[in-house]
Amino acid sequence: MNNRFHFSIQKKILLLIFVALAIFGVVSAKLSYEYYLGATIEQHKRLGVSTSALVASVINADLVPNFIKNGEKASGYVETKRQLEIIRDSSPNIKYVYVYKILPDGCHVVFDLDTDETAAGKPGEVVEFDEAFDPYLPTLLKGGRIEPVISNDKFGWLLTVYTPVYDHDGTCQCYAAVDISMNHLRDDSNRYFNWLAKVFAGILACVLLLAAFMARRIITPINSMAKTTDGFLFDNEQALANNLQEIRKLNIRTGDEIENLYHAFVKMSNDSVKYVTDINRKNETINKMHTAFLITLADMVESRDQNTGDHVRKTASYVKIILDELKREGVYTEQLTEKYIGDVVSSAPLHDVGKINVSDLILNKPGKLTDEEFEIMKTHTTAGGNIISSIIDKIPDSDYLHEAKNLAMYHHEKWNGKGYPAGLAGEDIPLSARVMAVADVFDALISDRCYKKGFPYDKAFSIIREERGRQFDPKVVDAFFAAEDQILEVADKFSKNNKQETSV
Repeated sequence: MNNRFHFSIQKKILLLIFVALAIFGVVSAKLSYEYYLGATIEQHKRLGVSTSALVASVINADLVPNFIKNGEKASGYVETKRQLEIIRDSSPNIKYVYVYKILPDGCHVVFDLDTDETAAGKPGEVVEFDEAFDPYLPTLLKGGRIEPVISNDKFGWLLTVYTPVYDHDGTCQCYAAVDISMNHLRDDSNRYFNWLAKVFAGILACVLLLAAFMARRIITPINSMAKTTDGFLFDNEQALANNLQEIRKLNIRTGDEIENLYHAFVKMSNDSVKYVTDINRKNETINKMHTAFLITLADMVESRDQNTGDHVRKTASYVKIILDELKREGVYTEQLTEKYIGDVVSSAPLHDVGKINVSDLILNKPGKLTDEEFEIMKTHTTAGGNIISSIIDKIPDSDYLHEAKNLAMYHHEKWNGKGYPAGLAGEDIPLSARVMAVADVFDALISDRCYKKGFPYDKAFSIIREERGRQFDPKVVDAFFAAEDQILEVADKFSKNNKQETSV
């Protein structure tokens, strides 16, 4: 079988599943990542809001002006700062805790706690507004509330929450600010994404393995049926029976539509074998009828010629022996197919069919023919060709009749071009006629005629050799002598039969 499966169904199924899962995985991963990121940010916002509110709760807004002016010398400042440090250290995600009073000239420090990376601002120190807060300045200057702000600058990726701190008159004296670090969120997100990718890869591998297994259960039985049919032979009835046996050996049992297909395939193959067997038998019968027709027709002609005896049967046997030898020697290999040899052997008995147009007086004349009589005798070649041509017109698909025509027309042509009726020479003479020429002459030489006794085999062989390259194709003569034992076996067999019939 030509591996016509340049891209098999199994590969297509796996590719389809892989692409579908890949798309699903990418979309799912993206959505999951975004959901995880959003949920984590919301969690940080809640932490920031609650922490900022807690910071605001420990600030005494009425003391803010004194805190800004006197710092740690102010009453309650140190205690408040210590509480803010406790709040900052309560969670590793709390990066900065500070308290600013927002004024038009900047952020005035009330409290600012030291960190390992950044030194704290002094009370009363003015800090420039961060660009991230520019949109919110009007609200902050009015003492209003703002949403948490996410910024990414030199201090890192931060979520900042501002909570206003009001005095007893309801005036916003400052803002309690908390910066929640989100730097770890990148690492957490990467770890989450890697975990998600591993889970997806595992699921993908399992699904592909399962799909490959299921696809194999579907495809392997189909491929086995296809492979079995590729090895089918249709040469004879035994080959057909072997074909059916090979299919039954598959014994596919999948319990699904594939098994139903297999049983239908077996039934179809069984029916096909019966049909082909029936056709072969009918063809065999037809071929036998053709052969019987040819032999009968040849016998009808032969029965009019008292000189020829079993001539058509003997020459047909000689022709087959010579053709088989030529094929064995590798001569004329392009022509010598099994069909060609069969056609020539089947049509060989018709080579003298044209004699039906020749008078019995000439056919059975005991003496030598006159020139005029010989010219009439020579017409049996063209007459035979015409008879077979008329049959071909009625049965155009009978290939063997084309060789029968060649035999009838040209078996008296000579290699040197001095034969009749067309004076053809060399390989212009059809191969079948060149072979028949040797067989015809040899049988005529060794057979008894009313006007002569048959020549001994040695003398007949000598004449055939002498005419090599003149009357006969040299290669055909060589094949004739290479198969000499078989030729003599046929000659002796018919000679013996004739003697037995004569004695009876």
